[in-house]
Amino acid sequence: MEKTLNVQGMSCGHCKASVEGALQKLDGVSAADVNLEAGTVVVSYDEANVTVDTMKEAIEDQGYDVTA
Repeated sequence: MEKTLNVQGMSCGHCKASVEGALQKLDGVSAADVNLEAGTVVVSYDEANVTVDTMKEAIEDQGYDVTA
């Protein structure tokens, strides 16, 4: 399954690496691709192993806000 999340506060390569790294550490996430210009991250994941709420929490733990 694939989900696009809107993430506020990302502005540089470090931001991109932080968000992608946090998501890829989650069991069930196979890929995470941040688009800094759009302020989004596209996550490929197995919904049987990880929830959208868990992914949002991982991003927020890095200091960024996830918006609907």
